[in-house]
Amino acid sequence: MQRRSRGINTGLILLLSQIFHVGINNIPPVTLATLALNIWFFLNPQKPLYSSCLSVEKCYQQKDWQRLLLSPLHHADDWHLYFNMASMLWKGINLERRLGSRWFAYVITTFSVLTGVVYLLLQFAVAEFMDEPDFKRSCAVGFSGVLFALKVLNNHYCPGGFVNILGFPVPNRFACWVELVAIHLFSPGTSFAGHLAGILVGLMYTQGPLKKIMEACAGGFSSSVGYPGQQYYFNSSGSSGYQDYYPHGRPDHYEEAPRNYDTYTAGLSEEEQLERALQASLWDRGNTRNSPPPYGFHLSPEEMRRQRLHRFDSQ
Repeated sequence: MQRRSRGINTGLILLLSQIFHVGINNIPPVTLATLALNIWFFLNPQKPLYSSCLSVEKCYQQKDWQRLLLSPLHHADDWHLYFNMASMLWKGINLERRLGSRWFAYVITTFSVLTGVVYLLLQFAVAEFMDEPDFKRSCAVGFSGVLFALKVLNNHYCPGGFVNILGFPVPNRFACWVELVAIHLFSPGTSFAGHLAGILVGLMYTQGPLKKIMEACAGGFSSSVGYPGQQYYFNSSGSSGYQDYYPHGRPDHYEEAPRNYDTYTAGLSEEEQLERALQASLWDRGNTRNSPPPYGFHLSPEEMRRQRLHRFDSQ
């Protein structure tokens, strides 16, 4: 096992401050475990990025299928981790309360693997169609593909309305597609196919047969709406806890509690946080030429060769 070299990881510090500001007890268990797992793999990467990223060449041609599991859990740097996990925090609290912890864990696991599979199929199809073998060697890493799938779910359960993306109002149902284009216009180093794969997996769940297939495979449990007898509560000081809540006096009725996400988003919506992230990415590109591409990046064959010359310092 390799460890990150010591240094100030501003993105990691900011992420931890947001988590503790929300309050550990305010974060549902599967969401919290997902955050913890990604942070642990960032601090203790099992393999270097070039050995854990996802590509057709490595997975299909060289039969290195473990990358399907490793790729979503590895991140290029602390800001890559921060952008993804800050988004996961918001989506996880919302979706896990709605779906229940067991089903949400099932969704996260299925989406993590299936997003990688769809990404490989997309890359293979483009490489064959364009007769360009470099697409088979293009390597992706990060959790953002899964986040795009969760974004589709979140918009499905909260239809209607508009979101603000880069200063423009966008209908909720089109938000994923606009974000997909916006991210790749402002951060060209990101994996378009990886994010598109996430959207397609989300649509397979909300509009296609994936949910029914998952329910058939689950057998003993299925998706539910919210926690039947438990809700999370928030206050401005960031303290937290659980309380039993039966609005109609019995556990078979459920009513969503008011949520104050300002305690950990600084008053910004998820789309406004995305805009800040894109602006930060542009600033970083203008000031640090050798920094790794932010927010769900992919490694080109040239970058892969450079990565082979670099190793994380062993501790």
